[in-house]
Amino acid sequence: MRTTSVGVFKIATKGPGDVSGLMSLIGSRAIDPACILAILGKTEGNGGVNDFTREYAVAALRMALAPKLDLTPEEVEQRIAFVMSGGTEGVLSPHITVFTRQDVQQRPAGISGKRLSIGMAQTRDFLPEELGRSAQITETAKTVKAAMEDAGITDAADVHFVQIKCPLLTSERVEAASSRGHKTATISAYSSMAYSRGASALGVAVALGEVMFDIDDDDVLRRYDLFSKVASTSSGIELMHNVVIVLGNSDSSASEFEIGHAVMSDAIDASAVLSALNSVGLGPQAKAGREFVNVFAKAEASPNGSVRGFRHTMLEDTDISSTRHARAAVGGLIAGLAGTGAVYVSGGAEHQGPAGGGPVAAIARLL
Repeated sequence: MRTTSVGVFKIATKGPGDVSGLMSLIGSRAIDPACILAILGKTEGNGGVNDFTREYAVAALRMALAPKLDLTPEEVEQRIAFVMSGGTEGVLSPHITVFTRQDVQQRPAGISGKRLSIGMAQTRDFLPEELGRSAQITETAKTVKAAMEDAGITDAADVHFVQIKCPLLTSERVEAASSRGHKTATISAYSSMAYSRGASALGVAVALGEVMFDIDDDDVLRRYDLFSKVASTSSGIELMHNVVIVLGNSDSSASEFEIGHAVMSDAIDASAVLSALNSVGLGPQAKAGREFVNVFAKAEASPNGSVRGFRHTMLEDTDISSTRHARAAVGGLIAGLAGTGAVYVSGGAEHQGPAGGGPVAAIARLL
């Protein structure tokens, strides 16, 4: 098994098209563009179907990196996994997190235990009628296993966060399916985001053995007792396949970083956030020589309309979608505990953690 070194760089952005921070780190040789494997970002759009800040951010990054890699912008996107999550409500701050990976001959002296490892893989393109259904679940499960292999992770228990970018339906895609005699899971573009996120998350659960039986089409967005504790899925208009990024710890990694996770039971579960921080030596029980890097979490409005017995109105607000409420609430909670608003909180946690909750992962750098 090869030995790799994974780097993590969090960079503030002034807008969805701002690549100056990344270019500065490349110019100073802090980041080798040839080693960039994935870029996760938060952009200040609405997080909905028409949130073009995601596509804008990816386009800007592709254009900036293309000459550095001697590739076309299209080739850059085949080489690097871009996942942009729209919506920085409340105190959430727009930023990108850049993950690099390079092969090394052996672990440097002083590095012991399992360290941060990352792997990436992509599914085939889906047909519109496959989104939110068992085909997407099955293909995602296979691709998660491929990404684990790419990361050098053999034990599912060492997987702490699986970030997926998945497609959504548009009216044109629904019509294309209909013209071939097929019905889609929904005809609503907005609802399709939830179907795609949910099926992708269930694919993670199947791959990691969190769900041990076959899942039917009817289980998606209905059987909320079926979920993954580490899946984070984000849907967008800019693709028709799933991009899968697996983050975990591995004996084959020589990274300076570690990752851990916990599961929030609801949107105000501060103890779970602290558990995630503590799992990598941060938080109130911080170990010496540990530096906070970032937190990655999912946020969801409780589907039963209450949190710990008290009614909430997120699902009834016709002015602001529930995903935006949830991002703001969970983002504020995590920001207060982490000490920064530059954290990655994504809305829409269908089958990602228990209903109304979601996974939360933390990365620390060992100094």
